Amino acid sequence: MSRHTDLALAALAPAIWGSSYIVTTQMLPDGYPLTVAMLRALPTGILLMLITRRLPPLDWLGKLAVLGALNFSIFWAALFLAAYRLPGGVAATLGAIQPLIVLLLARAVLGSALHLRGLIAAIVGIFGVALLVLDPAAHPDPIGILAALGGAVSMACGVVLTRKWQPPVPALTFTAWQLTAGGLLLLPVALAFEPALPPLTATNIAGFLWLGLIGAALTYFFWFRGIERLGPAAITRFGFLSPLTAVILGWALLGERLSPAQLSGAVIVILCVALGGTPTQRSAQPDRRPA
Repeated sequence: MSRHTDLALAALAPAIWGSSYIVTTQMLPDGYPLTVAMLRALPTGILLMLITRRLPPLDWLGKLAVLGALNFSIFWAALFLAAYRLPGGVAATLGAIQPLIVLLLARAVLGSALHLRGLIAAIVGIFGVALLVLDPAAHPDPIGILAALGGAVSMACGVVLTRKWQPPVPALTFTAWQLTAGGLLLLPVALAFEPALPPLTATNIAGFLWLGLIGAALTYFFWFRGIERLGPAAITRFGFLSPLTAVILGWALLGERLSPAQLSGAVIVILCVALGGTPTQRSAQPDRRPA
């Protein structure tokens, strides 16, 4: 596949992740964030492992636990905590620092070059997301702010380490391993801190299927594949597409109005995604010890 195809598939992942908010609020039982995160990861990871029919080697279990925690367990738990304690716009704006963190971590951990265009796009993109989703009357909550920032740092670390610890297996297999690890880490926490789910309706089941099969299996396959083929610096700017998609879906499906400031923010986000790419360059080779 061409580089443009790889970029398009990687961009599709955060664009689809933007649907998570509307699916969660409109289709799932309220008040079960940890259980929802676990059910999004664990069954999907097990299904993919049955499809790929390949278990991780014992010497990779420690790395998979770290990656599963960073990309799923910690990130999703922090994401839901921030969503419960902060207005959605504040949480999304704080989470928008992730591309900037990825660029800096990729430089420190992988030796990737820092390009001025990418740095400017990452910084300006935060401003665009703020215009797109931030409510000026929002009242910040310290715990929610820490959770949003912690979630951004967690996924940024996960993105960079996914590249550094890339095993010599297909991207779908690596996705299955990480989803399963993240789901297993979430399972005891969800059982300990949340009650059992109520009887599920057809709408609930459809929401879980969307979040699991499309919002996790398909999108993280595209995302991890993009990290492997293009490197973190090339795809991290696509994270700005998630809040953009959420706002567009709110306008199209829920009848939410878009202000001139939001339209300006949408234009800025699109420009940052389009112009924030870095020149093609080989980054430091990932750890490819035989699996």
